[in-house]
Amino acid sequence: MRLDWLELRAFRSYPQLEFRPDEGVNLLVGANGSGKTNLLEAIAYLGSLRSFRKAPDDALIATGTAETVVRGGVAGPVSGHTIEVLLSRHARRQVLLDGKRPSRNAELRSRLRCVTFLPDDLEIIKGGAGRRRELLDDLAAQLRPTAAADQADFDRALRQRNALLRGDGRLADADALASFEEAIAVSGAKVVSHRLATGEALTPFLQAAYRALGPETVVWGYESSWADPSATEAGLAEALQAALAENRRKDMDRRMTTAGPQRDEPRLFLDLRSARTHASQGEQRSLVLALRLAAFDLLADEFDDTPVLLFDDVFSELDPHRAAAIVERLPGAQAFLTTARHDDVGDVSGTYWDVAATGEVVAR
Repeated sequence: MRLDWLELRAFRSYPQLEFRPDEGVNLLVGANGSGKTNLLEAIAYLGSLRSFRKAPDDALIATGTAETVVRGGVAGPVSGHTIEVLLSRHARRQVLLDGKRPSRNAELRSRLRCVTFLPDDLEIIKGGAGRRRELLDDLAAQLRPTAAADQADFDRALRQRNALLRGDGRLADADALASFEEAIAVSGAKVVSHRLATGEALTPFLQAAYRALGPETVVWGYESSWADPSATEAGLAEALQAALAENRRKDMDRRMTTAGPQRDEPRLFLDLRSARTHASQGEQRSLVLALRLAAFDLLADEFDDTPVLLFDDVFSELDPHRAAAIVERLPGAQAFLTTARHDDVGDVSGTYWDVAATGEVVAR
């Protein structure tokens, strides 16, 4: 899988850009603030319809303009596709796949799969459970087309219940709460099933990737106040609905939903030690690198095709051993690496592009 071409209009710092990357390794070199990360963000957005910076769509539209267009041509193992996204400050987002509206936006994930390495990825290990839930949910959505829709259904039902709780508190209508709880239970069980299946599928690749970086054994854990990880999807739905009903009075007092997938905690262990609280800084860096490499390997194995790799200024944060582990994965995959200094990427060979704050991207 590769990106053949990318066109941007009024996307962040790019007034206009036509970019035809190499099918192998592309090294984007430029000063801080020149727009390197913006370029990676545009590529990732085509496959996910989300900013990897967690920015709202309005933030992607260049200052002083009303709309932005992101278009790209993607080559897959069988055929090519064109993806186009129009974002407007005054209208709903428009998405086209090969000139037509896709039946569901999840189709884009199968056309352009990306694995990103970001400078703040260490927070996946060091930070709260939300980052680890997000990692599993994002990977699940790339592996299974229905996972993103199930997540959206769950998020919508949860927002509705929480809105009622925030507005009415102890006066919230019990029948209305019960109807939202049923929707939360059905979709929430699917979300957890996807997470558990994704963690299980990722584990052998994670253990293999980590063995190249450290001697410890890596395992996933999944902690929940309501869910039995060994239960069927139907059993999870039943358990979640029971937990919501049991907590209803407490939730009315607190004006929020206190049980569900949004409160669960995926955990990572190194030799049965919590990676978040007991691993050294070096072990944590190795583990987050192994997670990204494992996601790449899992997607490549699942679809018999390599995803596109996006590295945003990560080499300056890595020691030579960990940097070499990334470099070993580059052959055979299209990759985009950003750096402020050529020296930070070491012996990586590929096409070098000078990125200027004026919005120009020029091959050396």
